[in-house]
Amino acid sequence: MVKIFKALSDPNRLRILKMLQIRSLCVCEVRDILNLANSTVSKHLTVLRDAELILDEKDGKWVNYRLNRDSSDKYVAELLPLLAQWLPDDTVIRNDAQKVCVVNRDHICAT
Repeated sequence: MVKIFKALSDPNRLRILKMLQIRSLCVCEVRDILNLANSTVSKHLTVLRDAELILDEKDGKWVNYRLNRDSSDKYVAELLPLLAQWLPDDTVIRNDAQKVCVVNRDHICAT
C-alpha cells in the first residue's frame, strides 16, 4: 500500500495516470505531453508499474503503458476507479487530456 501512495504523491505521476484513463501511451507520447526528459518519464512509469497501477505491453517498436484495471491488488482495484473522479476541473489535467487526443507517436517518436 505504501508503494501505491508514494506513486500517487507526485503530480507528474498523477498526470500520467489521468492521461492513461483516456488511452494507452508510449514513453514518447508521455514525454511530449509532459515536456520532460525520456529518462524522467521512464522513472515515473517504473514507479507506477512497481506500484501495480499500470501495465506495459510491447507492441512492435513501442512499449505501451495502460492502467492496470484488472489488478489483483485490492488497493489498486479500489483506487483506480476513484481516480476518474479526481481533478476534473484542473486546468493542467484538462490540457493534458486535449493533448492525448492529438499526440501522434509516428511524428514524435522518430525525433
